[in-house]
Amino acid sequence: MGFSTDAIHVGQEPDPSTGSIVAPIYQTSTYVQEALGSNKGYDYARTNHPNRKALERTVAKLEGGVAAYVFTSGMAAIDSVFRLLRPGDHAILSRAVYGGVYRLTTQFLVQLGMEFSFIDTSCLEQVQKALRPSTKMIYVETPTNPTMIVTDLAAIAALARDKNLTMVVDNTFLSPYLQQPLALGAHIVVHSMTKYLNGHSDCIAGAAILSRKEDAEKIYFLQRSAGAGLAPMDCFLVSRGIKTLAVRMDRHNLNGMAMAKFLESHPKVQRVIYPGLPSHPQHAIAKKQQRGFGAMLSFDVGSLDSARNLLNHVKLCSLAESLGGVETLISHPASMTHASIPADVRKQIGIADGLVRLSVGIEDVEDLIADLDHALAKI
Repeated sequence: MGFSTDAIHVGQEPDPSTGSIVAPIYQTSTYVQEALGSNKGYDYARTNHPNRKALERTVAKLEGGVAAYVFTSGMAAIDSVFRLLRPGDHAILSRAVYGGVYRLTTQFLVQLGMEFSFIDTSCLEQVQKALRPSTKMIYVETPTNPTMIVTDLAAIAALARDKNLTMVVDNTFLSPYLQQPLALGAHIVVHSMTKYLNGHSDCIAGAAILSRKEDAEKIYFLQRSAGAGLAPMDCFLVSRGIKTLAVRMDRHNLNGMAMAKFLESHPKVQRVIYPGLPSHPQHAIAKKQQRGFGAMLSFDVGSLDSARNLLNHVKLCSLAESLGGVETLISHPASMTHASIPADVRKQIGIADGLVRLSVGIEDVEDLIADLDHALAKI
C-alpha cells in the first residue's frame, strides 16, 4: 500500500464490535480479567492499552520498523533510547541538537557514568576521529535544530555497521513522509510526535521506532517500568493527526520553499538556512535522502535587537516554542528552545543571537510573506 493509505488505515481499522469508523478512546485505568491468569490482552493501562497499541502499529509501519513505542513526550522517548547505554559507554551526538537533549545528556545522564561528544555529524571524518573503544551509539539530528545541518545518513550508517554501533536518528523535522532513516541503515528513529505527526499543536507525545527486535524488547521494558507510555486521549489525537500527514507535508513543503526564497531575497536578512535552497552546504545530500525539504528554516537578522524587533511585530506568525503545527510558529532559539545551552557553546555551534527559527504552517503563503515583510520593516 502507499504511504497515505497506510497512514489512514494501518492501526486505524473500524471498531469490530460496533463498526465505528473511528476506534473508541479506551479511557480506563484497568481491565477486568476473565479468570486468574487470563485476560483479553490488557491488564493495566500503564503497561498497554488499545489506543497505544494501535498508534504504535501505525508509526512502525510508516517508518518501516519491526516495532514502535509511544511515550509521554519526545524527550521521554529519547531518554529511554539513551538508557540502552551502560556506565562507561560513549555516544557521539550531532553538535547542534535540540536544547533538551543537550540538557539531558550533559546534566543528567553523565551522572550515571555515560559519556557524550558533540560532533558535526555532517563531516564523516570528524565522526571517525571522535570514535573511542567505548563508543556504542551515534545519535543524529538531521536537519539539526535550529542550524539545519544535514547529515548523510547512509554514510553514517555504513560507519555504524563497520564499528558495530547503534545508530539513532531524530526524524522529527521531516516526518516519515519526507525521510525514512531505517531504510538508509539506522537502527532506531525517535520523534517528538507533538510536532508533524500530530500536526495540530494540541498534545505532547513521543515515539521510538526500532529495526531490531532486541532493542524493541529493551525499550518496551523501559517504557513499562518507568510508566512513560502515552495516555489514551493523546494517542487518539496523534492517530487522528497522522491521517492527514501526507497532505499536510505537501503543503508544508510548498510554503517552506516559498518563505525561504522570500527571506533569501530580503535586504534585512543576512542569511537563510534551508536545505531546499542551492545555497545550503548540504543541499545535494538533502535532495538525495529526502522526499522534500520540509518547512523548518532559520534566518539571521544580525543581532538580538533586530531579532527582538522582528519577533515583537509579527501578527500572523505566532511567537512560541514548538513546531510542526498547521499554524506558523516563530521563535528565538538562543533565548527559547536552546537557552539551556551555555552562550559560548551556542556561539560555537552557530546559534547566534540574531538567529530566528521559523516553522512554516499551511496558511496561505502570501499572508505569511506579508506578515514577515511587515515585521522585517521594523528592524
